[in-house]
Amino acid sequence: MTVFVYGTLTDPERVASVLETTPAAAARLFVGHATLEGLQRVDGRYPTLVPGGSVDGRLLAVGDAALASLDRYEGVESGLYVRVAVPSVDADGDRRDGSSIASDRVTAADATTERSWVYVGDPARLAVDATWPGDGPFGDRVRRLVSRADVVVRNRE
Repeated sequence: MTVFVYGTLTDPERVASVLETTPAAAARLFVGHATLEGLQRVDGRYPTLVPGGSVDGRLLAVGDAALASLDRYEGVESGLYVRVAVPSVDADGDRRDGSSIASDRVTAADATTERSWVYVGDPARLAVDATWPGDGPFGDRVRRLVSRADVVVRNRE
């Protein structure tokens, strides 16, 4: 599985520290550069994402144990960040499984599309002057927007 990273986790040394591995081993986990379309980075105590725009980042290929370590680092259990699945396409707009999306709108609800995990921090907890649309808990609002909007991770390599 892949994780789109756009902040502190774009640094192999930070990834090595979080995953308790060597910087060289962490560097091998980076499998490409990508752009997250439909969400943009804003900075507060830590970087987070808000609706609109785009942000450049990198893709990490990880297994379940590494994903659990990333969840701990991002504070998922405490609600500081939520982890959401976002559709992944290649630079030409094809699904990463090789099929074309041509005129199709790819959303998180599309069951045939490969996904990348993305961490989104709660602006209220990160001292960011931004809001997510809708009612309910922060994680629900993020998942709802990602499932309905044109939010995709576009692999640039």
